[in-house]
Amino acid sequence: MKDFSSVDEFIASFPDATQKLLSQMRGIIKDAAPDAEESISYMMPAYKLHGALVYFSGYKNHIGFYPGASGVANFSEDIASYKTAKGSIQFPLNEPLPDALISKIVRFRVAENIGKVAARKKKKH
Repeated sequence: MKDFSSVDEFIASFPDATQKLLSQMRGIIKDAAPDAEESISYMMPAYKLHGALVYFSGYKNHIGFYPGASGVANFSEDIASYKTAKGSIQFPLNEPLPDALISKIVRFRVAENIGKVAARKKKKH
């Protein structure tokens, strides 16, 4: 495993076909969460906005998308055709990425994180 200093460097480390999908994933996330801070965390691209938002990575046969447990649970019907775990979804490399679905999940996570911040502020008053 290599330590990457940027998302560009991370994406460039994959085969061309995978790079296209990783770049597409990055674009979807940035469009859905334009204020999120992009970094490398856990050796993969990470997006933070009032806390961790989503992560993604490339693998031999799929793109791993990590929207956390709530991001998976709240879209269980939409993602039923994909391999999932508690906080992750696998999008096969031989299928187009579901842009609208990924965008919807990212926007859900943004609203969730903003809601948590608002709830914490309310508690303090």
